[in-house]
Amino acid sequence: MGDGFGRSEQEGPLGAEWERHRPAVFGVAYRLLGSVADAEDVTQDVWLRAAGADLQDIGDLRAWLVTVAARRSYDILKSARFRSETYVGPWLPEPLLTGPDASQPVLVDESVSSAMLLIMEELSPPERVAFVLHDVFGLEFGRIAEVLDITVPGARQLASRARRRVAKAKQSTPQASKAERERVLMVFRAAYEAGDLAGLVRLLHPDAVYVTDGGGKVSAARKLIHGGERVAEVMVRVGRQWHPDRIDFAEVGGELALVFRREGRVHSVDTVQIADGLITAYRRVINPDKLVRV
Repeated sequence: MGDGFGRSEQEGPLGAEWERHRPAVFGVAYRLLGSVADAEDVTQDVWLRAAGADLQDIGDLRAWLVTVAARRSYDILKSARFRSETYVGPWLPEPLLTGPDASQPVLVDESVSSAMLLIMEELSPPERVAFVLHDVFGLEFGRIAEVLDITVPGARQLASRARRRVAKAKQSTPQASKAERERVLMVFRAAYEAGDLAGLVRLLHPDAVYVTDGGGKVSAARKLIHGGERVAEVMVRVGRQWHPDRIDFAEVGGELALVFRREGRVHSVDTVQIADGLITAYRRVINPDKLVRV
């Protein structure tokens, strides 16, 4: 999460507590915003707020820190500049390295996967805040009501509605096992590197969708591409144009993903959705602003 905390976070009694709770602060911001860069900024803001506050009367420091992070993230979510009003082409979450590849401790569960973040993207900002704070971080509705400036019953209602929407969406996006994901991606990488069109078609669901996030920074399809054969054809053509130096595996959002490298740099981070051994959604982040931390 960057180097913005320096020596000061080690000074005073807050230092050790901050180190213990920082993954939660970053975690709530990332889940709400889907952006590593914005989550780092929020985490920095929370640290500065905590370092300048009188924390003696705060009984639950973790809950206080998470609440401050949520309030700042909610302000960003509501801002006119955020996401849909200005983003060019399809939006995908900024890849978050987890597991052994993570530079900092990260709280990992299904809510940091690209599929889940895209589901939560369909929620309204208040629903998203209520769901993340209550269902993921276990905060009481009183605190959630304060963040959203609503009543406690209103916070409960928002969380309940969000929970139902998330559950309904998850039913249509079944979770592949770790072993199945590894097997499919191993075979996919081999077929991609060989330019094996037929091999790729066999791995893609007939109704597969291909999503590319270039953010207007690089050339990328601004519409979703549908159909396994069509997606495979596009992948083979793009593979010939890119000539990646190598394709590595990495854990992104708690799930195995592909990292394409070209000329010594990360060129894309690709995540997949798998059902019954077939890729139903292939999501490729090539926006260079989202790859600087990979």
